[in-house]
Amino acid sequence: MKTLKEQMHSYAAYHRDPRNKLAHFVGVPLVTFALLLLLGWFRFAPAPDLPLTAATIFYVVVFVYYLCLDRQVALLQAPFTLALLFLADWVARLPFAESAAVFGATMIGGWAIQLAGHAIEGKRPALADNVMQIFNAPLFLTVEVMFLLGFRKDLAAGGLAGER
Repeated sequence: MKTLKEQMHSYAAYHRDPRNKLAHFVGVPLVTFALLLLLGWFRFAPAPDLPLTAATIFYVVVFVYYLCLDRQVALLQAPFTLALLFLADWVARLPFAESAAVFGATMIGGWAIQLAGHAIEGKRPALADNVMQIFNAPLFLTVEVMFLLGFRKDLAAGGLAGER
């Protein structure tokens, strides 16, 4: 498995323009929410208030992967994805037509915003070359915020945060 620094360097190569990065700060959470909503429709718990869903299982697996890459970044990123997970679970329990409409709007809107960012930058999305890059997007955003706050400069070498 590649290190976090290697993963971020690879992802950053497709995301240098600040407008593209800004588009991802909006689009990535929307797509993440939509994916968690879709997976939230598959419930395994006998009690409706217990959110044991495919989304919960997916989140745990991805979180363990993030922990393996970098514990500090994973723990800083976790509250944001957990908030999306709980919101997605709430929306997944709405009547299906309403839930599906929210899914469609967030999935299409999130991808449209990110693709617009890539059009501005003039580069195709990282996942066009490696679909696994989709898992690095939330970590990339977290690392970018850490750079803005003056932390984790050890990850900056190699192309992150404007070649710091």
